[in-house]
Amino acid sequence: MTASENIEEAIEVLQQLGLKEYEARCFVGLSRVETGSAKKLSEMTEVPRTRVYDAIRVLEAQGLVEIQHSSPQQFRAVSLDEATETLRDQYEARVEHLHDALDTVEIVDEGGEEPIQQVWAMSGNTGIENRTEELIGTATEEIVLVVGDESLLTDDLVATLNEVEADVELLIGAVTEPLQEQIQTAVPDAKTFVSGLEWLHGEDATEDETAIGRLLLVDRSTILVSSIMPETKTEQAIFGEGFGNGLVVIARRLMAQGLLTKRDPAS
Repeated sequence: MTASENIEEAIEVLQQLGLKEYEARCFVGLSRVETGSAKKLSEMTEVPRTRVYDAIRVLEAQGLVEIQHSSPQQFRAVSLDEATETLRDQYEARVEHLHDALDTVEIVDEGGEEPIQQVWAMSGNTGIENRTEELIGTATEEIVLVVGDESLLTDDLVATLNEVEADVELLIGAVTEPLQEQIQTAVPDAKTFVSGLEWLHGEDATEDETAIGRLLLVDRSTILVSSIMPETKTEQAIFGEGFGNGLVVIARRLMAQGLLTKRDPAS
């Protein structure tokens, strides 16, 4: 990325975190200099000078900018670490407020019985990883996970796997021996294996073919299967719930190909 592209990306992220465009531009501008006046900031950021003062007042109120009341006034951004922590706290507070608000929303009960078998689809690596970790956290008997792409073995996933209760059997498959060794080191309490699912390996696959991302089977009743799209590298997934779900039955047999017979989740 070029310097200008990095600047624009930083401005965009700050807007996603709740700052308005002029506020984001002023903060990024100040992060590039030790101090700056309204005139200097306006020239650097192309924010109208009269709007610089408004933006600075908001940034000061949020703890992101300091003001020296000289003539002319001088402004400076707080340190990057301090700004990051402040923005993180604000973001987490908004998320917590959202959770509390939604938690009090009345649930509309239509009176229908919930179906025993369900299959749902979702998209996006973050959401799928969160769902994976949530499902792992619900396990009471057994977790079987096959990792089809090394990039999916994130620190958060490793931490979740290491928090699995000791009385829950944890089996993790990998597509290669090096990845198996990496998993065994990262999650020492897990039983690991090299997956026997040849179509996971993708050795003969071309770049335009969809690759399997992860397969997760929890308590022999819930299954999540994801794929990585070749062009965008985004992850898409389906998951099914309900003992006896046809999707779960198929997954048991497929995943068992990478396990010893005694480890067959269907046995």
